[in-house]
Amino acid sequence: MKSLTCILLSSIAAGAAMLVGCATTSSTQNKENMLVASGFKVITPKTAAQQQKLQNLPPGKVTMIQKAGKTYYIFPDPAHNQAYVGGPKQYRHYQELRASNKLATENMETAEMYQDSAMEWSLWGGWGGGFGVWGPMGGPGPY
Repeated sequence: MKSLTCILLSSIAAGAAMLVGCATTSSTQNKENMLVASGFKVITPKTAAQQQKLQNLPPGKVTMIQKAGKTYYIFPDPAHNQAYVGGPKQYRHYQELRASNKLATENMETAEMYQDSAMEWSLWGGWGGGFGVWGPMGGPGPY
């Protein structure tokens, strides 16, 4: 049973490490992927005025705008001369993805934190190599 627990925790830790590796490659790329997965559309400005508006948006942030009585959410990507645009429904879905992504990251960090305790270091003979109660020779006895 204990070896099954170790294998399970090791598998979780390995999966979490892969998630971290993917998530840390680029924060902006991760946001863009979540925006597309949420239903945001990629648009390319066609006029100089549209390009200027794209450049004026705060980088790395989703901005809400009102146009013709409708609400839109825009994430600029000036490096690629494009923007991600969605409505309230897409934005809600994006927020849900961000929350679940944060939860997955927190779960991975917790799994890493508890991985050492699952190794059952006490069964390995302790840290002290025979010194005091921590080693294999430790415990109450004649002194």
